[in-house]
Amino acid sequence: MLISVIIPAYNAAHYLQKCLGHLKTSTLAHECIVVDDGSTDNSAEVARGFGATVLTTAGRRGPAHARNLGAAAAKGDILFFIDSDVCVYPETVARVATNFEREPDLDAVIGSYDTEPGSPDFISQYRNLMHTFVHQNSHRDACTFWSGCGAIKRDVFLQYSGFDESFDRPAIEDIELGYRLARDKRKMALDAGLLVKHLKAWSFMGVIKTDIFDRGVPWTELILRDKRMPNDLNLQLSQRVSVALAFILVIAAAFAAVYVGQAFLLPLFALLFLALLAYEAESASVGGSPRAMAGMCVLIAAIGVMAYRTGHFGIFPPLLLAFVLLLLRHRYAYAGERRRKMTGLFCGIYVLFVVLFVLTYLPYDPLVFFFFLVLSVLILLNTQFYVFLAGKGRLFALAAIPFHLLFHFYNGISFLIGLTRHAMRKLSGNKKTLPVQR
Repeated sequence: MLISVIIPAYNAAHYLQKCLGHLKTSTLAHECIVVDDGSTDNSAEVARGFGATVLTTAGRRGPAHARNLGAAAAKGDILFFIDSDVCVYPETVARVATNFEREPDLDAVIGSYDTEPGSPDFISQYRNLMHTFVHQNSHRDACTFWSGCGAIKRDVFLQYSGFDESFDRPAIEDIELGYRLARDKRKMALDAGLLVKHLKAWSFMGVIKTDIFDRGVPWTELILRDKRMPNDLNLQLSQRVSVALAFILVIAAAFAAVYVGQAFLLPLFALLFLALLAYEAESASVGGSPRAMAGMCVLIAAIGVMAYRTGHFGIFPPLLLAFVLLLLRHRYAYAGERRRKMTGLFCGIYVLFVVLFVLTYLPYDPLVFFFFLVLSVLILLNTQFYVFLAGKGRLFALAAIPFHLLFHFYNGISFLIGLTRHAMRKLSGNKKTLPVQR
């Protein structure tokens, strides 16, 4: 059984050095094809330096076209797709082969990111670990395909004409192929032990744009096109309920802000500041993005103004002290594991104390109670994920909560946009799902 590893690459020279270097350590011989998707850097030269077969799309056409081009030239019985910012383990390619050898009727298998993403910043760690958690906690019987680490029999891939090339940039072309395979009851599996490392460095705005325009909206249209919403991956029932609760939470916050006013907003902003401490301290200690720094300053200023206007001056000093303590920990507590654990414990206890202190400022009002009731249900519903993130530190898991709540909220926005686009297309008589244009 020959396995062809197919890697689309667009201006990925830096990542390809690591990607192909790790692929060289594979315990199983394989064919390696890199498809240069109109790069303006030296991606093709890097790939040739590692002995890969290099194809070119003659201009940027998108990863769907690039992968199809690689598949057409592949000699292997199995096509193993990985991204250029992914590193395999020595046993990864062999594990792909093992899956197909053990289950001769298997048509496709997908894997998972590991728990140690390559980029160390908070946003990248959070985003990549969320993907890991989803795949590590999904069913063995896969409901779709994933091209970040996914293998498929070559004859099956060609029978289905590969990826839909109307997706001319990274989007849901792999999910769309998976839906066609699932529609015909092709056997697909998710092997949680088939691991790769994701190197990608995410930005906050990059995460939002990708989740809405490249994933959420077209995936919604795909669901409506095929009338299929499996209880798996990002579509689990708990995630759908979380989206609804996130909308209710935002509405409750808006009403409380109007009818209760600054007496509600002050402790709410203070709790948000505390929840984001790990992210804020990291941004400050490593000279994070100007947007992150500006957002932190706006939040601190808003808390200061409201504390002054309401006369609740006592809320401000412990908040700033918590930030300073965590900032010092980020800068100076990496000399040794024991010192890191001790400072982490101290910061965690202090932050817990400040959270309880801030809660005493909450006004007694039914709207406020309802807001925190919905928030508590949302957090409890996603407890498994936060416990998983706590492996990176409890403060890391705390800082992830606001981003995760935002994720559920804009997933709802994506669904509404996708629903509207689908309805308009249906009315116009055009039933084809089209990629969203930004």
